Parts: sequence; C-alpha cells; structure tokens
Amino acid sequence: MPAYKRILLKLSGEVLAGGAQFGIDADRVHGLAREIAAVAAASVQIGVVVGGGNIFRGVSSAGRKIDRVTADHMGMLATVINSLALSDALEQIGVATRVMTAIEMRPVAEPYIRRRAIRHLEKGRVAIFAAGTSNPYFSTDTAATLRALEVKADVIVKATRVDGVYDRDPLQFPGAVRYSEISYLEVLSKGLGVMDSTAVAMCRDNNLPIVVFNLNTPGNIMRVAMGEPVGTAIH
Repeated sequence: MPAYKRILLKLSGEVLAGGAQFGIDADRVHGLAREIAAVAAASVQIGVVVGGGNIFRGVSSAGRKIDRVTADHMGMLATVINSLALSDALEQIGVATRVMTAIEMRPVAEPYIRRRAIRHLEKGRVAIFAAGTSNPYFSTDTAATLRALEVKADVIVKATRVDGVYDRDPLQFPGAVRYSEISYLEVLSKGLGVMDSTAVAMCRDNNLPIVVFNLNTPGNIMRVAMGEPVGTAIH
C-alpha cells in the first residue's frame, strides 16, 4: 500500500547523463522511466521536475561568462529538453505523460496551468514540469518545491547520488555521518546543501516533508513511495 497519494520527484539533469559528464544517456533514461512507471502502476500520482545540468548549468564556469539572467534562461530550456526525453521514454512503455512548461512553447509542450496539472495527476498521467519557475535566480529545487506545493503533493522525493543527507560530502569524506532524519532548521543552519536554502525554507514554512535518497539503487523510488525507511527524511 503506497504511503503517499501524490509525490513530486526531483531529478538532477546529471542523472540523465548516465556515466557521462554531459548529454543524455538513452539507456539511463529508459531505466528511470521503467522505475517511474512501476510507481505509477501502484496508483501513486507523480509529478516530476528535472534539472538541466547535463546540458547547461547557469552557475557553471561557462555560465559565469554570460549574463546571469540569460544563463538562467538557457538552463530552463535545458530542462525542457530533458523533460521531453523522459516523457518520450515513459510514453514508449505505455505511461501517459504531459510536459508542462513555465515558459510558453505551445508546439512543444503545454503551458503550466495549476488546475490542469492537478487534473492530469488525478487522471493518472505523469506530469513533468519543465522550465523551472520561468524566473532567473531560482533553482530547479525551488521550482520543484513550488510545484509540489501548488499541486498539493504529499512529499518531495529528491534523487541524489548518495543514500541521504550527510554531515559532509560522503564522496569526499569517507567518515561522513548519514542522518536518518533531520529538521529543516538543522539543514539550513548547518549549510548541508542537499537542496538550496530557498527550497528548504519553503518546505519548512509549509510543512512539506522531503525524502532524500540514492537513485543509483534500483527500486528506491518505489521504496520511498511505499514509505520504507530509505535515505533521509527532512521534516
């Protein structure tokens, strides 16, 4: 029995690149699609926000040589490319999807309209929210939080390369300690960086729980949806 009726899954763009630094790994995207499809088949309503870092990251060294607003808009367009790739992979295995963009591009995807997004979720479609918030200076973490609040998701599930929130980067420090649960305030005060501070503060102010988990372990999206103690719970 699912623990949540409706979840917002936050994926980094880098996840879609597989083992490469840039671009889209079709096999990785199709593997993700199969995991999402399994969760959707368990009657969990799923909204997805994908980053764009595998294509363009506005805060990268390349991005810093471009006007910040322009660079952020380029990053938003990168999220649309990733969203279309994920949508295509899901549709190929029979999962109905809708890509909804914060920046209107009607020949490519639907414009984001809150009530329509909720209706898609109620009908069992996977709603993929692209182009961030349409505003520069806001990350896709913040976009994910905003969409989760707007569509009344029960939880944000953030997929990462490690199995939760640590007191320091476990990829650099083997002795890093993992938290099974932690408060919003601790994440902010310790500067743990699992999500940007704006997103964490929005979750705190609206009592929206976050689960941070390792996407590289097959089946973890389903385990989180079923309420198993996977990763770190932030509340």
